[in-house]
Amino acid sequence: MTPPAKQTNFTALGLAVIETELAAVEALKSRLGDDFNRACELLLACEGRIVVIGMGKSGHIGGKIAATLASTGSPAFFVHPGEASHGDLGMITSKDVVIALSNSGNTGEILTIVPIIKRFGIPLISMTGNPGSSLATAAEVNLDVSVSKEACPLGLAPTASTTAALVMGDALAIALLEARGFSAEDFALSHPGGALGRRLLLHVEDIMHSGAGIPRVSPEATVSQALLEMTGKGLGMTAIVDTSNQVLGVYTDGDLRRSLDKNIDVHNTVVTEVMTTGGKRVRPRDLAAAALKLMDDSKISAVLVVDLDGSLVGALNMHDLLRAGVV
Repeated sequence: MTPPAKQTNFTALGLAVIETELAAVEALKSRLGDDFNRACELLLACEGRIVVIGMGKSGHIGGKIAATLASTGSPAFFVHPGEASHGDLGMITSKDVVIALSNSGNTGEILTIVPIIKRFGIPLISMTGNPGSSLATAAEVNLDVSVSKEACPLGLAPTASTTAALVMGDALAIALLEARGFSAEDFALSHPGGALGRRLLLHVEDIMHSGAGIPRVSPEATVSQALLEMTGKGLGMTAIVDTSNQVLGVYTDGDLRRSLDKNIDVHNTVVTEVMTTGGKRVRPRDLAAAALKLMDDSKISAVLVVDLDGSLVGALNMHDLLRAGVV
């Protein structure tokens, strides 16, 4: 291959691709009507699994669509149509729904297995760029993902067409998620690994300091006694509680700086005179991510944990969230 005679403007070429694909996605908006609603109804009523099939680049897109469906409450998996005609068709049951992707709508490997799908009465949803194709006409519902042109200047490499199909698949998945009332906790249950699972599944009570690990002093304690408690427990704060373990306030590193600015006598000043009354609090069953948001919004590095009666049951700081992988 000979090098180009002049310098290539890669940025301009990249922008042209993005503009073409944006146009392809924009065109989908006018096509979300009765066919899309019917497809969602079939998928929502599915008693088995959603089976996604596709060849080549459509197959790669199909795999991603299946993964997105599965992770958002609609059990799904991908089957390679070439392998399906050599035994993997046994993975599809009469309770399933099939989504078939083919830009031309005439992919041979898919059309070969369509009669079997129809014979078993399995609902077939096609996603094609040709509404008049064999696959589109055989399907109960065809989702039109046609594009005016590919981003490839040769018009050969699937680019805009695969983007359109991917966006349509996402639209199906999220519409079903909403219809099922799929929650953040449901999502976390299928994503237990990594930061995502930790952020969505971990509760405050899972990582808080409790029992003897909670920094607390009585209302009669001096500032110096409060400082000793803060240093001993290492959370950068201490709670001030009454004899019923009810939280009266909190004394933090920030309160200490403000106290020193006032030149108070730390050995004789009672901590209630300089504490922050009340203080920020969370519940044990709150998500750790919610505690993180509270700290971020309030610009604090530690928070108290109280039960429904307002009794102190725990404490945690930003370091606890870091260690737990929530941050």
